[in-house]
Amino acid sequence: MGRTLLLAFALMLVLEGVIPFVAPATWRETFSRLIRMADGQIRFVGFASMLAGLVILIVFS
Repeated sequence: MGRTLLLAFALMLVLEGVIPFVAPATWRETFSRLIRMADGQIRFVGFASMLAGLVILIVFS
């Protein structure tokens, strides 16, 4: 279990690093838009991504 969790975390870091590596200007623009969003909007985006991840885990497990 611990090894699988560590591998999942490593894969997340690799995937999170792709956009800043490939398109740094796009990444910067995205974060400048994120800074202008209200807290509620950011929470909704976070909730939606957690929900999508949970659905993917359930479907493919």
